[in-house]
Formats: sequence, C-alpha cells, structure tokens
Amino acid sequence: MSKAVRLKKGLDIKLLGEADQVKVEAKQPTMVALKPSDFHGLIPKVILKEGEKVKRGEVVFYDKYNKDVKFVSPVTGTISEILRGEKRRILEIRISVAATDEAVQVNPVDPSSISREEVKSTMLANGLWPFVKQRPLDKIADPSVTPKSIFISAFDSAPLAPDYDFILHGQDQFFQHGLNALAKLTDGKVNITLNGKGASDECFQNAKNVEINKISGKHPAGNVGTQIHHFDPIDKGEFVFTLNPQDVVTIGKFFAEGQFDASRIVALTGSEVEASARKYYKTIIGARLDTIIDGSLTNDNVRVVSGNALTGKAVEKDGFLGFYDAHITVLPEGNEHKFFLTEGWLAPGFDKYSSHRLFPTWLTPNKKRRLDTNLNGEQRGFVVTGEMEKVLPFDILPMQLIKAIMVNDIDAMEQLGIYEIAPEDFALCEYVCTSKIAIQEKIREGLDVIEEECM
Repeated sequence: MSKAVRLKKGLDIKLLGEADQVKVEAKQPTMVALKPSDFHGLIPKVILKEGEKVKRGEVVFYDKYNKDVKFVSPVTGTISEILRGEKRRILEIRISVAATDEAVQVNPVDPSSISREEVKSTMLANGLWPFVKQRPLDKIADPSVTPKSIFISAFDSAPLAPDYDFILHGQDQFFQHGLNALAKLTDGKVNITLNGKGASDECFQNAKNVEINKISGKHPAGNVGTQIHHFDPIDKGEFVFTLNPQDVVTIGKFFAEGQFDASRIVALTGSEVEASARKYYKTIIGARLDTIIDGSLTNDNVRVVSGNALTGKAVEKDGFLGFYDAHITVLPEGNEHKFFLTEGWLAPGFDKYSSHRLFPTWLTPNKKRRLDTNLNGEQRGFVVTGEMEKVLPFDILPMQLIKAIMVNDIDAMEQLGIYEIAPEDFALCEYVCTSKIAIQEKIREGLDVIEEECM
C-alpha cells in the first residue's frame, strides 16, 4: 500500500543557474576516466595494461576483495594512462576514445523470465552491479546479501538538481525492464518515491510491480535516505539497495539490447555558467568535462563540482564526470578578500544569504542567489546550537551522533542510528553548522568504523 509523507524539517537553498529543459548532444569526448575514488572502500585490481585496446562493456578492473564485482569500459578505445598517487594508489584509469564504436554483445533476455541468480550473475559479469548501492554503509551493494527492499528516488531536491521527469521522458520501456530485473533481487518491494508537490512523468507513474510512495517538503526530501527512514527504516542486520533512475534505465537497456550503454544526460548548472549554456547534455559516464563546459563559463575564478553544491566533488575544468553524477555545478570561488565593513562580517548584508536569519535577506526566502564557496569563518568549538535538528528530518539526534563518531563510541553510534544514514543525509547539517566541522567526512569515518567492527 502506497504511503504519503510531508516533511516539516529541511532547507531549500535557492541558487541562481538552473538548467533550461533543453536536451543537446555534448561534444564527443576524446577521453573518459574510471575513478576508483567514486566507489568508497574499493581497491581495484586492473586486468588491462596501458596501451591495450578495450571494447565498450569490456571488463577493465574488479574489486580486489570481491572478484565478482566488475567494472567495464564505457567506450571503445585504448587504455592511455593509469594514474597513480601515493603508495601507488590508483586514482584514474583513462581511456582514449576510438573513432569507431565496438561493444561486447550478449543475448538480450527478459529479466522476468529468469531466476534471481541469473539476473545477479548477468549484472555482475557485465559491469552493472556497481550501479547498485546499499544501506547501511552507502557503498556498492554486497551481492551475497538479499535486501529487504529496494528504493529509487524519482526526484532530486538538492540545489539546482536535475529534473528526472524531464531526463527519463520517453524511457518507459527501458525503465520498466530495469525494474523487472531489480525485482528479482529482493523478496520485498521495489519502492519508487515521487515528489508529492506535483505530477510526475508517466515513466514513474505507470511503473508496474512496484510500490509508489510520495514525499513532500524541503530538501532533503529527494534523498533516498530520507525516504527509507520514513517508509521502511533499517534495523541492524537489515539491508536496503538503492539506485539512481538513470542507472535503472542503463540496466534495463542492457537486458533489452545485450550491450552496455554508458550514455548519460547531465544538467549543466550554476551562476557562473552562461545562461544560454545551462542545458541538459547527453554525454558518457566518466566523460571529460571540458566537452561540456568549454566556452560556457562567465569567468575563470570558479569551482567546478561534479554533482550538486552540497555533496559533489570539486574537479578541474578538464576533470572527469563522476560515475554516479547527473549534474555539474559551477560556483564562484570564495577566495577573494572582502572588506569587513562593506562585504564582510560587519556589513548590513542586504545581498547576503544565511539560514540563521542573520541578514535582512531572510525576508525574501524564494529569491535565487549567487553564492560562493567561502566558508565565512574557520573551524571552531563544536557547540550546541539546535540548528542541525531544524534541517534533518530524521528521528535522530545529529549532534549526539556526530560526537559519538568523534570519540569512537560504537555502542552510542548504533543506538543513535548510524545504520540508517549516509554522508549526503548530513549535508545540510554541515551547511548550517556554525562550527564549520566537515560533518560529511565525520559520518563517513563513523560508517567505516561500523563496517570494520560490526559488519
């Protein structure tokens, strides 16, 4: 039976630079990259060497500690460079794109007609399993476990987030095919959560063999963690799988056509992007970003983020799109000194925004603003303010949980709800934190401790 929830807590950060609902083809990238850092806890075992040819859908590396989880090339080309960091840690596997496309081909199959193990083995062998993440731990799902349910959020409520109704319009058949495959992985329900504020695309509304729920309210209403918390909470020893809607389409296309299709539609957003360039670009997973943003920026003093402004990763202008990202945000870099009387901390703040109502701008909450990356202060004592509780729509005490992580109190972490959360769920807590603590990093550290000691 479907459910509807209305959140009372949260915060919508109104930023300038939303993408127009126009789809265009991005330039064909000359290079793509697979970044092991996109997959937390992964230690890759590369099976191809620099200079070797690779087909689209051919295995490039696998997880050293779980050989069944394989990662495939999104393009046909040549392994041009394996970039390493300290202690020879692999940072990027760069692939030069060939002029002609050649894909690994398998026989198409209707996932509804095969067994769970056959669906799972097909996904593992052909690079589809990394699209499936799990709670707890917020990492690639463990193929040896059976989740009690699967969750797909049909919308994103983050600042300048892409519109999945627009992106998936016309993809009904592939989306349903992907849902049929996912339904084989669980004894429970496949849940699709719609935005309760308005109508959703037919791709989501007409989905079959799923539970359709609705949630409304401010961000993080679109976070899958928020939805799990309100519709099917996780207890210790339980698992829930989660996926992005575009990744469901990728899975469905593979079963329908027998090829790995790495195409992805990405929204280019941000106040520092020319208004005419703020669109949706069809590109490839791991594509070089300069094929999208070249000639589109208003100035050079910017921060390019693969993902949204709250949880994305800063990358160079010629960096690469993250594996799970359908969003590029370009923000003003906050490295300019501001005179304290006119633009600094003693300024009246008629052009500033604060979630704490420090400036008169709180009277115009719906006005979209050009915000930079300046922290506006340094790290200081971690004090109780009550601000985190206003933006976290969980039955969790955020301050107490973060402090339990800081002192490595495992029992307290478990009692305070560590199994339900992911770093992205605490992004708003980090934003409103007056102590300037990197809260998302702390949450990740806590999850790593839980994995090592309790899983």
